[in-house]
Amino acid sequence: MSTKIKTVDCPNCKKAVAWTEENSYRPFCSKRCKLIDFGGWTSERNSIPGQPVYPAVEDEYDQ
Repeated sequence: MSTKIKTVDCPNCKKAVAWTEENSYRPFCSKRCKLIDFGGWTSERNSIPGQPVYPAVEDEYDQ
């Protein structure tokens, strides 16, 4: 009996990646792709659409 290994596409480079415990970077194919994605979130190039969590604060200098 053989077990079929599930594969997914790397969110960054679209390379096929085996979804196994041995791949510590899953769903990414490599540390590089994982860090590129992380950089997108920290620089706010990536975001989840929605209303701001905190409303804009107006102070006396905004008037």
